[in-house]
Amino acid sequence: MAKIRTAFFCRNCGAQSPKWIGKCPACGEWNTYEEEVIQRNEPASGITYSKKQGTSPVLISEVKFESEARIDTADQELNRVLGGGLVPGSVVLVGGEPGIGKSTLMLQVALTMQHRKILYVSGEESEQQIRMRAERLGMSDSSCYILTETATGDILAHINALNPGVVIVDSIQTLTSNNLDASAGSISQIRETASEMQKFAKQANVPVFLIGHITKEGTLAGPKLLEHMVDTVLQFEGDRNYGYRILRSVKNRFGSTSEIGIYEMQGNGLRQVSNPSEILITQHEEPVSGIAVAATIEGLRPMLIETQALVSSAAYGTPQRSCTGFDTRRLNMLLAVLEKRSGFKLGAKDVFLNIAGGLRVDDPATDLAIVAAVLSSNIDIPVDTKTCFAAEVGLSGEIRPVTRIEQRVAEAQKLGFDNIVVSKLNLKAAKSAGKSIHIKPVAKIEDVFRLLFG
Repeated sequence: MAKIRTAFFCRNCGAQSPKWIGKCPACGEWNTYEEEVIQRNEPASGITYSKKQGTSPVLISEVKFESEARIDTADQELNRVLGGGLVPGSVVLVGGEPGIGKSTLMLQVALTMQHRKILYVSGEESEQQIRMRAERLGMSDSSCYILTETATGDILAHINALNPGVVIVDSIQTLTSNNLDASAGSISQIRETASEMQKFAKQANVPVFLIGHITKEGTLAGPKLLEHMVDTVLQFEGDRNYGYRILRSVKNRFGSTSEIGIYEMQGNGLRQVSNPSEILITQHEEPVSGIAVAATIEGLRPMLIETQALVSSAAYGTPQRSCTGFDTRRLNMLLAVLEKRSGFKLGAKDVFLNIAGGLRVDDPATDLAIVAAVLSSNIDIPVDTKTCFAAEVGLSGEIRPVTRIEQRVAEAQKLGFDNIVVSKLNLKAAKSAGKSIHIKPVAKIEDVFRLLFG
């Protein structure tokens, strides 16, 4: 009987050590080393997917290159995030919180790709459970095959017999390799099984989707090496209290990481949201103070979102600052600018800020809309509902220009806004984009106050 060999691995970064150590020298985290078996047995299956027996070094100019068309996933939002479609032979890792809709999204993709044979490998649900979900999603005639298996040797054998066009694995943490004795979900098993699926994808030129779990810190479970091995990492995120979900690209070797896809979770699955601005702007029967609309850019997509602010007297002496969907530190900075540079006494008042729709916004162009919402709530006078904002606020109280103002103006114009408030330095570019919308240039916060409230 062969001697069992073990080693210690950092569950945060995957670094290896022959003995346990308290602090990882690679990533600096404490108490992250776990003991795992690293002895390799003989592979149980002799299946190989290599199309050529040997390779040799060649000049890069002599490499035969043929532009291969991307695979249409029949999901325009997913195609956008992937950079125009699915690249043959690529490995895509999809991560997200439990219950956010990862399995629903992937099963929906599998059911709608009618032109290709899909193999959906599930290590978490039974065939009956997947069929129930497919019925809820409105299953039609589909070329989707279901396999409930966790051993990679058996999975690869079924793949070799079925010869699918796309493989979906739910999830990578449930797979086990015959080459290791470690338990499923351990660092060594995740690394080994992901490596086997990557080898299959590259040699057979078949794209593979891997669904991955995340930790309580919000990072993908398993070694950091997992994210380096795959070609694309997609993060599926959203607030459970809202129906909207965002598919965000964290890494993409074949496209931009700036794109996002937006979905709405409904009873019959995920609905693609092609124009999120119309959904994220609330319709009010009468004007309400403390509300302003910001023209933002999420990835490469312009969106209009509603910012809601509430300013009230501090009841308990210490003023509160609370944000939902926005950075609290940046709100504190904007309030300090309003008090120091413009003379608005907000230091003794509670300020609450909310980004409508459950989105989280990092675009600096929302600064001016937040300032307008705070001032509106402070004096209890509504902002014109046909006016939106797109500008950054500097520490000296100046209104700074933002990038891609033409797209912001065009989006506001498309949704029927009459006015858009921009930085004076953005005036020329904004006028070139807006034909039927009034451009309101401002230079200081005082100009904004006079423009909105007289």
